Amino acid sequence: MTASAKTISDALLHWYDAYARDLPWRNPPRAPRPSDPAWPYRVWLSEVMLQQTTVAAVKPYFAKFVANWPTVEALAAAEEAEVMAAWAGLGYYSRARNLLKCARAVAARGGFPESKEALRGLPGLGPYTAAAVAAIAFGQRAVVVDANVERVVARLFAITEPLPAARKAIRERAEEITPEQRAGDFAQAMMDLGAQICTARDPRCLLCPLAGDCAARAKGDPARLPVKAPRKPKPERQGRAYWIERDGAVWLVTRPGNGMLGGMRALPDDGWSAQADGSAMPPVPGAQLSLGAVRHVFTHASLTLELVRLEGEPDGDGEWWPLERIEEAGLPTLFAKAARLALAARG
Repeated sequence: MTASAKTISDALLHWYDAYARDLPWRNPPRAPRPSDPAWPYRVWLSEVMLQQTTVAAVKPYFAKFVANWPTVEALAAAEEAEVMAAWAGLGYYSRARNLLKCARAVAARGGFPESKEALRGLPGLGPYTAAAVAAIAFGQRAVVVDANVERVVARLFAITEPLPAARKAIRERAEEITPEQRAGDFAQAMMDLGAQICTARDPRCLLCPLAGDCAARAKGDPARLPVKAPRKPKPERQGRAYWIERDGAVWLVTRPGNGMLGGMRALPDDGWSAQADGSAMPPVPGAQLSLGAVRHVFTHASLTLELVRLEGEPDGDGEWWPLERIEEAGLPTLFAKAARLALAARG
């Protein structure tokens, strides 16, 4: 590590010792690594949940998961439907499916491996999550780069190449400033700095412990970095969902394991996807009445979903779910919106 890199890491760790966020999955700065065998589990769980999701949104889900499944072995023994229902509303549902696969693999091998390389061999652990768990849970030196870290490093070194091409240079610079000791604290310090000080808009440079080393600030326009490629407009999709009700219950199905909202309980629909509109064909014959529509924005498409009351007799796999317990069904946000629309239409 060069003298300038050490200056940066020392300054950031000093700031973190004073201003680290108090988070339910976090060990305080400079505290000894917890001896609790569930500690790596909580680190891993939080990192998976935090992917493309805010800390505020994750906190209640994290609390619910560790209350229901306090260890990786407990999660590994859970039913997939229970896990998917507990995840409902957090989005990016492939994370929940991979979470369960990974928990079962970890339980089968007797615990989490400690190195980044071995962690990469677990289901669903990409480079970021493996590095974060290695550094935070096990004290290994690993370079942890998420969106917050990308922003901090791009500004610190005035990396003007647009993303995603800039990621190679950003990672190289992050490698330079990551210390041998306290790599986990350093990674979390970078995350906190990006979340609280070096924000995407209106960075608070006067409060930044790295302001004197920041090349982008010296050039007068840190908010311009990192440069992002223009966003492509999201396609607009149309689909239908069907409300089939009988004796105070609604017919719910489980979506296929692969694809959008895979493995989640849902209302039957007409086969819409991010790639194509639905067929507008009901799953069974019967009288139809439109109850209105709901809108939802996914990562790769925006959807207008018409909700249709269908007077038909369902067949195939599914279950009658009591309307009085619909909140317990674990419907993803899209179908929860549709259910609220249907219940409002009942008066």
